[in-house]
Amino acid sequence: MPRRVDPLTMDLFEVPVPVRPTPGALAIGPALRGLLSDLLKRSPMSRFEVAARMSELTGDHISKHQLDSWTAESREGWRFPLEYLPALEAALETHEITAWIADLRGARLSVGRDALEAQLGKVSRKRDELARQERELKKLLGEQQ
Repeated sequence: MPRRVDPLTMDLFEVPVPVRPTPGALAIGPALRGLLSDLLKRSPMSRFEVAARMSELTGDHISKHQLDSWTAESREGWRFPLEYLPALEAALETHEITAWIADLRGARLSVGRDALEAQLGKVSRKRDELARQERELKKLLGEQQ
């Protein structure tokens, strides 16, 4: 019987691989503008509301015009400022951009419970390694006595 593919957990055991550092491989401008645009389109908030929320979170004035310029393919000279990324993701209640950037660099973003479970796994591996070292040391001490 063939195994069914679950589209929700397909990447659960995939090892992230960074984009090869070749010239131009990380020219992400068009892809970033597309991702920003897609996130704003999917949001139940208007661009005015997103801009207002970002302004509130940063203390800077951010306008709908700026959001439009950061997402427009025709406005290549307008770059989305990294300093506004946390505010945008908070306003949209997402981590998609940070996860996308992590994936580009060969990493995986863990948030909330996933982050705690990953940390617990790390602690367990360290505990097991320390127990192994302890057994080896006791064995060496036992041989010398």
